[in-house]
Amino acid sequence: MTDNFITINGTKIGPAFKPYIIAELSANHNGSIEKALKSIEVAAQCGVDAIKIQSYTPDTMTIDCDKEDFQVKGGLWDGYKLYDLYQWAQTPFEWHKQLFDKAKDVGVTLFSTPFDETAVELLEELNTPAYKLASFEITDLPLIKRIAQTGKPLIISTGMANLEEITEAINTAKENGCKELVVLHCISAYPAPVEQTNLATIADISKRFNVISGLSDHTLGTVVSVTSIALGACLIEKHFILDRNDKGPDSEFSLEPDDLARLVKETKAAHQAIGVAGYERKPIEEASMKFRRSLYFIKDIKQDEIITKEHISRIRPGFGLAPKYYQQLLGKKVNKDIPRGTATSWELIDND
Repeated sequence: MTDNFITINGTKIGPAFKPYIIAELSANHNGSIEKALKSIEVAAQCGVDAIKIQSYTPDTMTIDCDKEDFQVKGGLWDGYKLYDLYQWAQTPFEWHKQLFDKAKDVGVTLFSTPFDETAVELLEELNTPAYKLASFEITDLPLIKRIAQTGKPLIISTGMANLEEITEAINTAKENGCKELVVLHCISAYPAPVEQTNLATIADISKRFNVISGLSDHTLGTVVSVTSIALGACLIEKHFILDRNDKGPDSEFSLEPDDLARLVKETKAAHQAIGVAGYERKPIEEASMKFRRSLYFIKDIKQDEIITKEHISRIRPGFGLAPKYYQQLLGKKVNKDIPRGTATSWELIDND
């Protein structure tokens, strides 16, 4: 990474730019291409930068086998056979062109997570602008190598991976031609518990590996995503569904449209709020200066009279001399008659 940003479809992603928000469609179309197309349209209206799909078939993920190894136990997908789960959740290859065309029509970026080389070839034919590597595939170095060889930007999720595995994945990507890389902190639990998110890892990823970092967020709601911006996340990925009542493989931890629109708005505001360290007075504060305390004459005083504690006080508003000059003014002589309620100034004090 020669610059502190990468570019996807003309949009710069990095610390100096507003957070890049990806709506992960995943399996939330529930097998309906009409719902998938509508999801792209609505996500674009919510203001996201990109929509992501997943590219696999049940046969590229696993085999149709009833053995215990292939049964899901516990969690959202308890009781499913792996093959049946992927049969349900897949975004069929034959949908892909229509989905890419729809995204182009509504003016939003669309790319995908490939789960094997056949999916990479499909996505290359569709001229995908970027790739995402799923957490579960971070140890599939041959797949990372093939993706990196396309020269496209690559986003890697690190869920479940230890430091050695993350290092191997990043090195494989860089050694095979990947020049634009984002690495996402991720907890691969669905939903992920807030108390285990460890968002401090985001900044460590960026520093340790010299990459742009972000968050793939599987927690409920938007609090964790918004918080991550303050800790250096430049990119947020969040699952999206039109209506959680539709149910589906990922519905329980997905945002609905109102939540997604709020995420876009609040992460942008969080980024704006960070700014840079500094102690100069901000322009917006100038109007409040008059409400500071300052030194005022609170009793009429005649020319050549000596100022005592009865004459001045530290009160609001702030048009007089600063309170720090209180002791310095005591004992001074005034050079004219001064009525009660006059702001102190050096012009009213005898030069002697």
